[in-house]
Amino acid sequence: MLLIKNGTVIDPANSVEQMADVLVKDGKIAKIADEIVKEDLQKWSGECGADCEVIDASGCIVAPGLVDVHVHFRDPGFTHKEDIETGSRAALKGGFTSVVLMANTKPAVDGINTLTYVIDKGKETELKIYTCATVTKGMAGKELTDMDALLAGGAVGFTDDGIPIVDAELMEQAMTKAAALQVPVSLHEENPALITNNGVNRGKASAHYGIGGSPRDAETSLIGRDLEIALKTGAILNIQHISTREGVELVRQAKRRAAALGRNNIHAEATPHHFSLTEEAVIQYGTYAKMNPPLREEADRQAIIEGLRDGTIDIIATDHAPHSKEEKEKPITEAPSGIIGLETALALGVTNLVDKNQLSVGQLIERMSTNPAKMYGLPAGTLSEGSAADLVIFDVNASQVIKDFVSKSSNSPFTGQTLKGVVKYTIVDGRIAYH
Repeated sequence: MLLIKNGTVIDPANSVEQMADVLVKDGKIAKIADEIVKEDLQKWSGECGADCEVIDASGCIVAPGLVDVHVHFRDPGFTHKEDIETGSRAALKGGFTSVVLMANTKPAVDGINTLTYVIDKGKETELKIYTCATVTKGMAGKELTDMDALLAGGAVGFTDDGIPIVDAELMEQAMTKAAALQVPVSLHEENPALITNNGVNRGKASAHYGIGGSPRDAETSLIGRDLEIALKTGAILNIQHISTREGVELVRQAKRRAAALGRNNIHAEATPHHFSLTEEAVIQYGTYAKMNPPLREEADRQAIIEGLRDGTIDIIATDHAPHSKEEKEKPITEAPSGIIGLETALALGVTNLVDKNQLSVGQLIERMSTNPAKMYGLPAGTLSEGSAADLVIFDVNASQVIKDFVSKSSNSPFTGQTLKGVVKYTIVDGRIAYH
């Protein structure tokens, strides 16, 4: 048994926010009460409490473990960047208890063999690892995968993340199928035909480097198209890593239209880097702030924060994208896009949203745990009695200097920064997985 005492328990799924103790037995939430003392353990658990481990969570938040539905662990195929074991350790350090992997591995997760490999290897870690399968075979955008078989084999959703699906007719076929299966389709929305050099905003940043960059309509054109298809088909659509103010507004209007139809099938995610940084960071940090879609203008950052505030953007996801030091040290047009995010996500949320009165701690937890779990139908994101004892305990007032990543990669523009919000414990199925 495990007894967590004196913390502020925040569980958005049950509208709980109070000082309370949490009792864990057999890997499940057994009881949440104002006070549980050792002498009471027999009453709650039906057995002697002498073997109960106690965590004093004074001054800390006790919340459902974080859930990241946009993660790259690079396994199989690119394990010099990250693998499932190192990625899981990075997630646990960041307070995550469940993650959903993207399918752009090598080979891609477009068949049962690779799907089974990822799922089985994930079971060897302390983290709860789920994976998407690809929408199209080989991520070539030409032919749909066998979505029925992949879903039956354990996939929790579908995405070609990393490569946008340009063929509108094929996209509608995919969403029609996903709607029938009632699983999410998560989409990377950047039209490659409109981009000269990816990873850098077309504007001040691209001018600084003397390159073409990625214009905002590369994103908004596909977002607009795919929202219409989702409204038509009823598919559960997740617009990934939104970066433009126009994109946020398109999602806002589509959500209103879906609600008028009695649906809640439109979702959008923002990354911590898109609500924390602008294209100025690409000028300052170079390739370590190069990503797809790129960091954009301050007005876009503010629109993303407003989208998080009003629920237009209902999910925060890291797009944890490890790359080696050698790869990131290439010239701006040659280096790969993406940064790691699992170990800094919660602290960036506390520092740039909670500490600046943009979101409450409860709203942050809702967008980093409750909502992503709900969209993918995962058994996570709640502290309901009887649910899995997946928890994060963190101090919103403590500060940390970002360094010493446990990820295999260290490609982050936040290295050396002081951020508020420190994870003290990550608990999975009642076991301390990180302290």
